[in-house]
Amino acid sequence: MDTGDTTRTHRTGPGTAAQWWERFFRYGPYGLLALSIGASAVTVEAIMSEADVHVAAVLVPPTLVLQLWWSRVGATAPSGSRRAVFYFGVRTLLAFALSWCNPFFSIFAVIGYFDAGRLLPERAVRTGLLATAVILAGAQCGGFPPAGPMNWAAFGILFALHATLTMVFAQIGDREADHVRAQADTISALASANARLEQALAENAGLHAQLLVQAREAGVADERRRLAAEIHDTLAQGLAGIIAQLQVVASVADTDPGLARRHLDRATGLARHSLGEARRSVHDLVPAALVHDDLPGALRKTVDGWTERSGVRAEFTVTGTVEPVHDEIAATLLRIAEEALANAGRHAGASRVGLTLSFMDDELSLDVRDDGRGFDPSALPPRGGTGGFGLGGMRARAERVAGTVELETEPGRGTAVRALVPLVRDGC
Repeated sequence: MDTGDTTRTHRTGPGTAAQWWERFFRYGPYGLLALSIGASAVTVEAIMSEADVHVAAVLVPPTLVLQLWWSRVGATAPSGSRRAVFYFGVRTLLAFALSWCNPFFSIFAVIGYFDAGRLLPERAVRTGLLATAVILAGAQCGGFPPAGPMNWAAFGILFALHATLTMVFAQIGDREADHVRAQADTISALASANARLEQALAENAGLHAQLLVQAREAGVADERRRLAAEIHDTLAQGLAGIIAQLQVVASVADTDPGLARRHLDRATGLARHSLGEARRSVHDLVPAALVHDDLPGALRKTVDGWTERSGVRAEFTVTGTVEPVHDEIAATLLRIAEEALANAGRHAGASRVGLTLSFMDDELSLDVRDDGRGFDPSALPPRGGTGGFGLGGMRARAERVAGTVELETEPGRGTAVRALVPLVRDGC
């Protein structure tokens, strides 16, 4: 097996396994060399000539020195470096020479199976494994050189077996190394993705804070516009009506006390009504007219009250099948009707006003027509200008509920205002 790659895998595992392998690579060669020397010493008389003994005695000290040198520099030598390749190559040659002297020195050569992948560059790992297989096969067939045809045949068979096993294990090791690399690449990609995600979250947090500020400012502005429109539709119109009633009181107080008293009562009623509407506007409640009546009933009372105050004849008509309407839709149409009637009373000089509420399939239509003097629409100030809350306010209210307001008028031909809003039923 490509045990160097296996070692790399172990290094990423639990600390005890990594420490065991580190101790093995540090002290294992010394132990295997000692076993080789011991086994050779026991068999020296049986299988070693005097020349072999002298050669082994000469080669063992350099082998030990080489191992001591590697113990000092090996920790800082990366895999595939020149020092690592030099150490593996010289050690393999020394092991081969010692095994030539005595086959039991092949015990020391076994270390090559474990650290070839750890020391050699990738392209040289199989060469290192095959060199180790040659040493072990030669030792197992009786030593170097093989003594006869049978020994050579045994050497060939053993080498083929060792080579096959080392190649199979090397392939398994390569796949395991590829798997480890793939995992490392995946972890690196995940870390990069997490870093980008954290950056995106930080940016989103900033955008979220900015959006909160903008939403808060937009909410404040929208509430200001709502209150301004409500004040215009309730307090301003109520005060205008009170002033008109008091002017009548002032003009007839001496000549007709009864009439003055009736107009004074109307002024008092308007004041109470306006105060109630102001309170409801502050708390964003539905108009008082819608508390006890549905939309058609509230519009009818509004038309009747306006007729009584202004003295202008107004008629109210309902078409289609009446259905319960959502409070916000009803409040929108009621305020638009109040503003349209107020404009007809203040500016149109009309003698007759007609108001029609039409229930259609998915829409509600409110039409307010008068026979007053009319005007030139092009003379109106632009939207968003200083034109007050008349037509612009009606349009803003309708747009708030996804509706529209259309105006048809010309000088001397009266005015028609049409509000078209979605029919949102009560409880939806």
